[in-house]
Amino acid sequence: MAHDGNQPVGGVGEAVGAVRRYRRALYGFTLRVSVLTAVVGCAIVAGGFAATWDTFEAVRDYADSNIANEDSYVAYADGGMPPLVRAGAVVALLLLVLSVLHTAYAVGDSHARRDGGPLTPCELWRRTRGRLPAALVVNALTGLAVGAAAGAALVWWDLVERGKVPGVEPTPLHGTATPQYTLVGWVLPIAVGCLGPLLYFRLSVATAETVLEGRSPFVALYRSWVLARRARRRVLGLGTLVTAVAVLVFGLARYAAAPLAHFAGLGMLWLSDDNVWITGVLVLILPTAVALLLLPPLVMPLVCAGFARHHGELLAREAAGRVAGVS
Repeated sequence: MAHDGNQPVGGVGEAVGAVRRYRRALYGFTLRVSVLTAVVGCAIVAGGFAATWDTFEAVRDYADSNIANEDSYVAYADGGMPPLVRAGAVVALLLLVLSVLHTAYAVGDSHARRDGGPLTPCELWRRTRGRLPAALVVNALTGLAVGAAAGAALVWWDLVERGKVPGVEPTPLHGTATPQYTLVGWVLPIAVGCLGPLLYFRLSVATAETVLEGRSPFVALYRSWVLARRARRRVLGLGTLVTAVAVLVFGLARYAAAPLAHFAGLGMLWLSDDNVWITGVLVLILPTAVALLLLPPLVMPLVCAGFARHHGELLAREAAGRVAGVS
């Protein structure tokens, strides 16, 4: 029976089977990358706090002075945001480590399809690193495309909320929203924001395309778009499944890591001589940071293996279509 490429979800079982077959190589490689990611991530976060330490000290001094004078300290605290934003931008670069896992699982899945025999983590890394630069570029371009959609939605929503859109008045708290405000201020930003995940799903096999087929990053993105267009329901189903799993694990990990924030906060209070401002930032970001660092070992094997296997199936479907067209 011919395989229906428009089934909503497929290939996940085969992908898991490939991971199970080469679990020592693939998951061993994943654990090594995850440990390295955790070490680098902690170093970047620590470096970010070190770089903004004087800023937080200035915030505390200004706040204490203005509180004593019964004045607001918010305006002074705003001055500490640019260094924090720069530190956060450095942390965001850590997400490019996921390109390594996408590349490795594409290589592992291709190896499994050819029944290539045993595979070790060292051999997997040797075959991965050659195409890693192209994979990094692909994932960076994908992130820019997804981020542009999300950013456009946020910017538009902010303009509406600040009354900068002609003909649309923001609704006061507990007020009844006008149809114009509901449509332009909420429905439109949500619709634009949803383009982000859809773009990610359509470009999800670009890494495997550039790694296995030797395509340039831009050609790989185009090929991913073309391949995914021929199996829209399947791409949407697989993307929705892995996204739901990632969101669920992230939420649970963030909840489980929340108690750590208490002890980390006590340590920061001691280290900073009771600076509640820097302590508050640490307590706020720690659960999220821990949850992000847990995603590579817990979720990325399923995500990377699923997309790698999906890429192989889309290529097979394309080849079968060519043969049918010729015959």
